[in-house]
Amino acid sequence: MSGRYNLRDPLSIVHPRSLKHLHYQLNALVEGRLWLKILLGMFLGIVTGLVLGPSAGLIDPQTSYVIGEWLALPGYIFLALLQMIVVPLVVASIILGIAAGEDMEQLKKVGLRTVAYFLVTTAIAIMIGLGLAMTIDPGTYISTDTVQQTMGSETVQVAEETFSTPEVADVPGMISTILPTNPLGALATGQMLQVVIFSIIIGVALISMAPKQSKPLLELLGSLQEVSMTVVRWSMLLAPIAVFGLICKFTINLGVEALLGMLVYVGTVLLGLLMLLLFYMLIVATVARKNPISFLQSSRDVLLLAFSTSSSAAVMPLSIKTAEEKLGVRSSISQFVVPLGATINMNGTALYQSIAAVFLAQVFGVDLGFGALLLLMVTVVGASIGTPSTPGVGIVILAMILSTVGVPTAGIALIIGVDRILDMSRTAVNVIGDIVTCVVMDKWVDGKETAFEEPAEFTRHEMPRPSIGEDIAVSHADQQA
Repeated sequence: MSGRYNLRDPLSIVHPRSLKHLHYQLNALVEGRLWLKILLGMFLGIVTGLVLGPSAGLIDPQTSYVIGEWLALPGYIFLALLQMIVVPLVVASIILGIAAGEDMEQLKKVGLRTVAYFLVTTAIAIMIGLGLAMTIDPGTYISTDTVQQTMGSETVQVAEETFSTPEVADVPGMISTILPTNPLGALATGQMLQVVIFSIIIGVALISMAPKQSKPLLELLGSLQEVSMTVVRWSMLLAPIAVFGLICKFTINLGVEALLGMLVYVGTVLLGLLMLLLFYMLIVATVARKNPISFLQSSRDVLLLAFSTSSSAAVMPLSIKTAEEKLGVRSSISQFVVPLGATINMNGTALYQSIAAVFLAQVFGVDLGFGALLLLMVTVVGASIGTPSTPGVGIVILAMILSTVGVPTAGIALIIGVDRILDMSRTAVNVIGDIVTCVVMDKWVDGKETAFEEPAEFTRHEMPRPSIGEDIAVSHADQQA
């Protein structure tokens, strides 16, 4: 290219370091069996909560509530740390993932097909959830007394508002609000759909510029990734204690009767997640032509870590490493799909939210007709796309979904006590969904380089990094703009 910048093929010039190189931040968590410590913390939290709770009669209810709040403090700090770091981590990862593409044509194909795939699989996940909830009717297994005890002295009344779907004339205005007119505001408030769109626009703009101008910002984003993963590693040190405290607090508040009454609801969600996992394995077998058992064995470490952390964003480096090194996915695919999927591919969360909404509707006697179920489905699709990939956020988004179909949001108090185990389980399913998407897109989207040539090209750019000390490599022939 004679030392000149090639406007038609910008991605052949700039080569960012893969996010997978930060998997070393997570190695100690995998080797230390964090998942086992989490399960032990959950068990001890339930036992301690039952002992300290009002049902045991050892201490008065007010004192047990105060103790529960203090025991939950490490959990609050743990959740706050991950919520604090997820936005910068996602922004940096999406932008650098775009810059890691093979060429603009491939990037466009991967982007369009990935988003379409996400929407279809999210709709299927919601239909699985609604079908199960309407079949099992978990809300009928909860007594009115249990509901009143959980809500306290408040009388819960069903909202009598009527909800209608948007008119055709409202759609253009709704679409225009997706674009972040105030990007800093979207970043500050965690509006993840706007954050994703902002990141994509900035990423495409950066790779359309001369390397001399784009490289400094890409280097900064690489440093931001490393800082974010360091904070994630620190927060994970609190995870077992955090889970113990949160489970203990909610067990104290709910009591043994409410927990037993919630078993059917928990079982319904877990069964739905299992069915979604089997659906993913069917895709792996039929589309990717891979053995589902071998696929799960290859993904074991990242699934256990996702279960432990309850954050698909926190395990992105290990997800990319698993996709590339164990499943043979091209780096240009994995580095784009995983960061995007960690933000908008929340199928496990969508399934959970659909079951939870129907469950609470049954508890409060709210009749969900066909129109309400259709509105619920559309709302859950939109909400799952904009859900931050941090622990506990799914239940916050659920409040908006409930209000849309006229279910009292106070019902969240009934299910929040059992949300920890469901949050960890749905995160693991979300992560396996991202990895499945990687192998599907690797099969569907061809590139200029073969599956054997691209890893060799990737290695060629990675080898000189220790000597040059740079995260962003620029092809030697194109360093001059």
